[in-house]
Amino acid sequence: MDFRKLKTFQVVADTLNLTKAAEHLGYTQPTITLQLQSLESELGVSLITRVGKKTYLTNSGKVVKSYIDQAFGILDEMEREINKMKEPYGLLTIAAPELYCNQFLSMGIHSFIAENPQVKLQLFSCDSNEAMKRVAANEADLAIIAGPCLSPLMESQPLGKEDFVLVTTKELFEGHTLEELITKYPFITYKSGSNLQLMVNECLGSFGFQPSSFIECISDETIKRTVLHHTGVALLGSALVEEELNKGTLVELHRFPEQIETSMVVLKSRAEEKNIRIFSDIVQRIWANMG
Repeated sequence: MDFRKLKTFQVVADTLNLTKAAEHLGYTQPTITLQLQSLESELGVSLITRVGKKTYLTNSGKVVKSYIDQAFGILDEMEREINKMKEPYGLLTIAAPELYCNQFLSMGIHSFIAENPQVKLQLFSCDSNEAMKRVAANEADLAIIAGPCLSPLMESQPLGKEDFVLVTTKELFEGHTLEELITKYPFITYKSGSNLQLMVNECLGSFGFQPSSFIECISDETIKRTVLHHTGVALLGSALVEEELNKGTLVELHRFPEQIETSMVVLKSRAEEKNIRIFSDIVQRIWANMG
């Protein structure tokens, strides 16, 4: 079926005026008439009728018009989606833990906006598990996470690694032996089932650390703040506690080198979208320079 005839009929049905339709399409009025007659012959129904000088759609014409509108609507949507893969525009939503939002993504966001001012950025601060859920549900375009991404639907790009550090406050460390800290104070950690909690368990097992009690928190920032209130001990990424270790407010009890892998994740079906590719390239470049 000739798309030109369908488009001609759509314009005629919208305007109900052959002269206006001809002007809109850049055709002569006889050409419009011939295309309509050809379409009617092909479909085997009458699409328009004239009463005096007025043009009306037949019942068949109304049905055909509704389907043509749907078809061209889908084609327009297809064109918009293709354009997303050609030029950056619209909204780009990123999900990441608070640490990455505050310390690492700011440079990437600045560079991206400077190079692509037509794109609006939106940033969600959440834990790694929630970030991956947002990507899976198309509520975020990409995510920066700590720990593994095991979803077969997602593409994961490693950015770097950092140490896991077992820490407590200076006051608790000076007043207790390591054994007392482990047995008398709670271990402050991530909520059960999170990808980082699985890594924590592996590190604790290799160290022979058997906490007597646990406090589960929803984010690493919450864990750090809880530790700083002299509540117990915790295993956190070295980047998160670097400042406190340098100041002496936190003390390193044990270090597990390069245990946390930071990755950027995106749905495989969306990996080639222009916004995502450009932001991904910028983040990888900045992360490499920081290393």
